[in-house]
Amino acid sequence: MPTDAPIGVFDSGIGGLSVLLEIRRLLPAEPLCYVADSAHIPYGEKSQDFIRARSEQIAAFLLAQGAKALVLACNTATAAAVGALRERYPSIPIVGMEPALKPAAAVTQSGVIGVLATSGTLGSAKFAALRERFAGNLRVLTQPCPGLVERIEAGDLASIKLRQQLIDWTAPLLAAGCDTLILGCTHYPFIKPLLAELLPAQVRLIDSGAAVAKRLRQLLDERKWLSPHHQPPSAAFYSSAEPAHLATHLPRLWGQPATVQALPENP
Repeated sequence: MPTDAPIGVFDSGIGGLSVLLEIRRLLPAEPLCYVADSAHIPYGEKSQDFIRARSEQIAAFLLAQGAKALVLACNTATAAAVGALRERYPSIPIVGMEPALKPAAAVTQSGVIGVLATSGTLGSAKFAALRERFAGNLRVLTQPCPGLVERIEAGDLASIKLRQQLIDWTAPLLAAGCDTLILGCTHYPFIKPLLAELLPAQVRLIDSGAAVAKRLRQLLDERKWLSPHHQPPSAAFYSSAEPAHLATHLPRLWGQPATVQALPENP
């Protein structure tokens, strides 16, 4: 595998950019290739079979672009498809997302952890297994956030309506003593500044992006596949919806503008 091959990353929309940022911070020399499957957002309301099929199609597209590793920057896609993808591509490092229950369990003082996520993630067998494995005697309170992905996808990161919605969702968690809040969707880190403003200062906000980047680096290092170059490479962006939508968000969420190409209809 050429060490200068790209890392392939995909999500149902722009949320995976939060993970892409963590990968760029930790692995600044790595070429990146990102797919936003925005024509089918949100994954959280789709069937497991549909999400698995889309994930397999997009993974095949990224590998056709020469990707040396795959990152499923979506909790729902990970729950539905990461096992099948690892079975299909056993020689390729494949990293998925999962709600950060392990680190949350390590830092909570009150023993009450809140989880904001899509209904698809919260209802998955993977989440149930994580809860059983890491929560122990802790109290884990889950809060589905219908419509939040779509709001963030539309660029709403701080509206009055969004503020009220977040207050309504988090109020019962805080009333129960929650001191650690897991952001269980890759879109949600983009509203972390707003949540930090709305929540008491002692409430910790935890997401999985940095941990995913560390795991990716470990897997590439084990294979001696890390890029030897020191100049920041460019990133390629694709979208299954109108490319202009993703391009509009890149300056604010990615930090710089970039060209977005249309994902082939049947990648």
